[in-house]
Amino acid sequence: MKKTGIILTAILGLWLKAQAQTQVTSARTTNLGISGPGLKENPPGKNFLKVNEKVTGSAVKAGLVPNIKPIIEAQIRDAVVILGGDGNYYLTGSTGDDIWDHNDGVELWKSKDLKRWDYMGLVWSFDKDATWQKEWRFHKKRVRALWAPELRYIKGNYYITLSMPPGDRGILKSVSGKPEGPYVNALANDARLLGDIDATLFEDTDGVVYLVWGGGWIARMKDDMSGLAEEPKKPVLINPDLNPKNHASNCSLRRDCQDIGHEGAFLFKKDGKYYLTAADSYQGRYSSMAAVSDNIYGPYQNRHEAVPCGGGTNYFKDKSGNWYSCFFGNDNQAPWREKPGIVKVEFDKQGLIKVASKQPDFVLKKGAKKLK
Repeated sequence: MKKTGIILTAILGLWLKAQAQTQVTSARTTNLGISGPGLKENPPGKNFLKVNEKVTGSAVKAGLVPNIKPIIEAQIRDAVVILGGDGNYYLTGSTGDDIWDHNDGVELWKSKDLKRWDYMGLVWSFDKDATWQKEWRFHKKRVRALWAPELRYIKGNYYITLSMPPGDRGILKSVSGKPEGPYVNALANDARLLGDIDATLFEDTDGVVYLVWGGGWIARMKDDMSGLAEEPKKPVLINPDLNPKNHASNCSLRRDCQDIGHEGAFLFKKDGKYYLTAADSYQGRYSSMAAVSDNIYGPYQNRHEAVPCGGGTNYFKDKSGNWYSCFFGNDNQAPWREKPGIVKVEFDKQGLIKVASKQPDFVLKKGAKKLK
């Protein structure tokens, strides 16, 4: 009996230790705007990813992108900047110590001039605001995180699109009409959009809103934003690039190599032309690819590498009418990894996007040279 008691006591001790560790882990917060990229070593007690490993900056050395610097020192993937209805710029993205495991929710930053950014905090969280998103999912392991949250100013209100690994998308709307929320599910009956990731919203010049996601799927939204108003469409790409080196490694010549990109789709309009963009691997770079059309549903043509190393991100126009692309660095040719940045872009005579040769000083590292 004495021996049995000792064994039971030992088992109880191990169980209590495990419970304490579980409580510590569950209580651990994510970065909340403060992160580790750029540091030579992980700070004590932190679980930041070593995202600067093997970054060569060869795209900068080759003159493909300027030597830009992050707009803030924070670990953020899928960085997106928009100009809000109040004249301020807002930044969102995938944040947290390890988004492949868990994070807290949607964090937001604000700027008047794209130069100085103020942290607005967690505007939507799993613990306080989630409904169907609270579920822990299986993505190689048990995870609860959200990817690529994107703030959009649509129909005079703020909406956030988000993705849940390994799939399913959600749309949130601000009940206050302000970017800081609070936010509730915009879809009727607390619905979710099943399958695929990387959703964004696009409001056309006639006021009609479309949901865009994945590698370029498009569907018109209902007028009240409560759901899709039609079956999704995948636009045709004319004269696709069939070089496997200009696509992700799983490219199939019959299918995937005929797409603009495979994830991170975005849509915008300039001078009556629709620009559908998506992320793809191009010569080893995780770049923003783009194609152009006269019709929102296509067909699209002139697939090109718009922003080398740009990734799945967005394009926006500033208060002065200049166009920018966001940038977060997701390959070893980039100047840095998993930090938010922006780069000025321009459009050539054929309407194709390219990185502007002249960049504003505030996006460049000190002493950076102009592109040729």
